[in-house]
Amino acid sequence: MIARTLKQIHQMAGGLNDISEHGNIDVRGVSIDSRNISAQNLFVPLNGEQVNGHQYVEKAMQQGASVSLWQEDVPNRPAGVPLIIVKDTLQALQNLAAEYRQQLTIKVVGITGSNGKTTVKDMTAALLGTTYKVHKTSGNYNNHIGLPLTILSMKEDTEVAVLEMGMSSRGEIEFLSKLARPDVAIITNIGEAHLLDLGSREEIAGAKLEIISGLRSNGTLIFHGDEPLLKSRLEGDQFNRRLLSFGRSDMNDLYPLTIQQGQDHTSFTLKSSETEYTIPVLGTHNVLNALSAILAAKELGVEEEFIRKGLSSFQLTNMRMEMVEGSRGEKIINDAYNASPTSMKAAIELIEGITGYDKKYLVLGDMLELGPREKAFHEDIGELINPDKINKVFTFGDLGAAIAAGASKKFSSENILVFQDKTELIEELKKYTKSNDLILVKASRGMKLEEVVHALQKEI
Repeated sequence: MIARTLKQIHQMAGGLNDISEHGNIDVRGVSIDSRNISAQNLFVPLNGEQVNGHQYVEKAMQQGASVSLWQEDVPNRPAGVPLIIVKDTLQALQNLAAEYRQQLTIKVVGITGSNGKTTVKDMTAALLGTTYKVHKTSGNYNNHIGLPLTILSMKEDTEVAVLEMGMSSRGEIEFLSKLARPDVAIITNIGEAHLLDLGSREEIAGAKLEIISGLRSNGTLIFHGDEPLLKSRLEGDQFNRRLLSFGRSDMNDLYPLTIQQGQDHTSFTLKSSETEYTIPVLGTHNVLNALSAILAAKELGVEEEFIRKGLSSFQLTNMRMEMVEGSRGEKIINDAYNASPTSMKAAIELIEGITGYDKKYLVLGDMLELGPREKAFHEDIGELINPDKINKVFTFGDLGAAIAAGASKKFSSENILVFQDKTELIEELKKYTKSNDLILVKASRGMKLEEVVHALQKEI
């Protein structure tokens, strides 16, 4: 984590006041939460829609913080407390992170995309971690607040940072990229997430390509080469960066020759290597995620044997294609963290292709932020489900009911169960599940379908 004197922090953050009285105080680490203060922290009070963090400054100091930022237009500054007065506390946090990034001699891998960002982050960090000291984005700290906090939490001896970059509108990825200044940038794919905000996949592609804004002049952009919205914009190399593509097509720089799906792992081979790679997660889409991580690792000099080792042992962040066991011995794929049409289709195709189970069930909920065509997207998902490969479909939520409507074109009515009450869904699902069954649970994060998974794991 950042460790500087108060005087240095004052200069890096753009302080406005005279701090000569306290300039030699040591500062270690940054917190924006007064409930989570470590000794010598810098406290950053942010002004939220409902809570103004300035009201917690004195509490943060009592908890062990050594200094706090204070926005100049906020009244009632506490007396006798070391403060750094700034024009805007959020801007000061971002300035501090940018300066700290500038001072560190590290390589940075920046990752964005509609789906798979966190998985690629976890994979890339695992591969690079076999060779370097790596720091990666924790949880969902991937926005204009989370990314600065992630950078400021890095230790001085970090060699490579793997930073996830999320967005909801144009300009956000550009800001994050210029803050992180990546040496390698990855665009995982272009999907339908954020259609509500951006209106079209073309606009989404443009937003993701903003990651080039901060990419170093000798840096490398790794992108999904099967996506025409990316490929067409990158043709001609007008961005003056090294370009590497991955995908299913043999027109890409890296593509799989074979893919073998197991019950709890996936194996694949590449033209560039005679060896088989194994990842401890399911799905062809995760093979593509792995390809982008392999390209990044090779760009930073990781040797082949360590790439295979890192892939075979990496761990996904929770609720992303996470295989768990229910109380009756049933296998549950918990993919309740997020959902879009692209990721929903991939998950369903995965379940349909897995063999060796007695029965297979889908528990699907609303996919959010899809804009005016949201109902049609859900109906399309329902229509693609194959009744020869899936025994029953359970849906939850208003839009989930549209999935059921689409599925009803192929499924008999007794094999489609529609719910608005989660407790009722859980109780009905428990009537059917038993040992050697497979269940997929997937929806957008706001639907909290992990509660279904947790209920199935509890002893009856």
